[in-house]
Amino acid sequence: MEIEIKSKTDDEMVFIVRDAEVPFINAIRRCAIVNVSKLAIEDVNIIRNDSAMFNEVLAHRLGLTPLVSNINAIGGLPLPEDDDYEDHPGVMFSLQEEGPKVVYSKDLISSDSIIKPVYDTIPLVKLNEGEKINIEASAKLGYGKEHAKWIPTTVCAYKQYPEITFNDDVDIDYDCALACPRGVLKSDRRSKKIKILDIENCSMCKSCVRASANGYINVGYHKNDFIFRIETDGSMSPKEVLLKACEELGNKTDKFIRFSEEGGSK
Repeated sequence: MEIEIKSKTDDEMVFIVRDAEVPFINAIRRCAIVNVSKLAIEDVNIIRNDSAMFNEVLAHRLGLTPLVSNINAIGGLPLPEDDDYEDHPGVMFSLQEEGPKVVYSKDLISSDSIIKPVYDTIPLVKLNEGEKINIEASAKLGYGKEHAKWIPTTVCAYKQYPEITFNDDVDIDYDCALACPRGVLKSDRRSKKIKILDIENCSMCKSCVRASANGYINVGYHKNDFIFRIETDGSMSPKEVLLKACEELGNKTDKFIRFSEEGGSK
């Protein structure tokens, strides 16, 4: 198996995996979504809320506010499967504001100097003149399989590597390149051919195939090659999400092997 990183930023990573199989790639995708622990506000104590927003809606917004959850920030915090999880207070947040103003995520005061909202400009609630809000909240680690607020990725998807071929037995159909919605193809009448500008941007929609009257172009894919994309909400880097997902997949595999070796007794 070969892996090639095509692009990487703080919140997004695109890489190519060659000589792999769909079940393996999909297992990594699922682990990245539901088995990577992340910090999110779990318990909310609304002491005062004079705004027009219902308490439940406000608590839901707080829970979906991305919090810094990299390995340096969450070290030492218990996981849901730990015995002391329920008794641990978590990371405490407080919010005390008075209108008129729009209350943003930056107004959340954390008990931990490292753990805070990833973005400062997320609007939480609007307060009119004289309206006050007083909230205490606790953030804990959790998994995406329990609630969407613990999913670290906003995009975690893959597609099989596209393949575009041409039928040399028929006349060149220059018009089929115009049908591509992503500009992957370009007609070059001077060199008498259709150029492939960016094969990896092809969505395999086959608009070009349907537009070709004589079947000049064919769109398929490499069966065991994939383009994988991970985008996070900023709570942790895509590289960390990928590493944790692979580690969790390895742990599951080891557990299954032990189960098989012990004759299925546990």
